[in-house]
Amino acid sequence: MFEFVNGHPNDRLTRRPKKAFWSEFKYQGGAEIFGEAEPADYVYRIMSGAVRTFELLADGRRQIAAFHLPGDIFGIETGDAYRLTAEAVVHTTVWIAKRNSIFGEGVDEDISGTVLKLITRNLHHAENHHMLLGRQTALERVAAFLTEMDERLQSPNAMILPMTRRDIADYLGLSIETVSRTFSVLQGMGLLSVQGGERPGRKIVLHRRSKLAQLALLRLTS
Repeated sequence: MFEFVNGHPNDRLTRRPKKAFWSEFKYQGGAEIFGEAEPADYVYRIMSGAVRTFELLADGRRQIAAFHLPGDIFGIETGDAYRLTAEAVVHTTVWIAKRNSIFGEGVDEDISGTVLKLITRNLHHAENHHMLLGRQTALERVAAFLTEMDERLQSPNAMILPMTRRDIADYLGLSIETVSRTFSVLQGMGLLSVQGGERPGRKIVLHRRSKLAQLALLRLTS
C-alpha cells in the first residue's frame, strides 16, 4: 500500500526539527492511505500528487469530501478515529507525523502555529465545498469547482487536474455524464479548452476567468 522512503526531522513545517519527527511515504494512484474508523494516530502533509477523502453512502455511492493538493495537511480529527477514507489520486508523496508530536504537550509553538494556519486553509476549502454543493445548477457547480482549483493552483496558464471526471462528479454530487456535458457547454461558451480527454493530468486552459467566476457566483481572490 505504501513505500517507506525515509524518516527525518528536517520538515519545512518547523524551525526546530527535533520537536517533530516526519517520515516520507509514497503511494501509487488508487492506494488507500487510511480508512474510515481507523485510529487517527497520524497527521499527513502532501508534498506532491493529490489525495481524495471520501465516504461511502448507504446506497453505495461515493461522496468525495475534499481534494488535498501539495502543501495541504489532512488526517486531523477531533476524535480518536478517521471519519473518512483517504486515497491517493495519482502517485503521491506525503510526510507523516505522529499526532501527539504535533498536538501533544510541550510541542514548539512554531509547529502548532504553522499547523493551525494549514488547518484554517482546510476549513476555508471545506466552506467553499459546502457553498459549492448549494449551487442549484450543474453549470454553477462545475464553474465553482474550476474557479476553486484555479485559485488553489495559483491560476497557471494551463491548469492540470489530477482527478478524473468521475472524481469531479463524486465531489460535486453530479453524474459523470452531467459533468462531461457541462464541460462541453463551457467549451462551447468559449470559457475554456480541454486537452487530454478523460484521463488524469489533462490540461484545462481558462480563457475568461471573470466570466467563469460570475457563473460560479464566487468572487475571485486573485
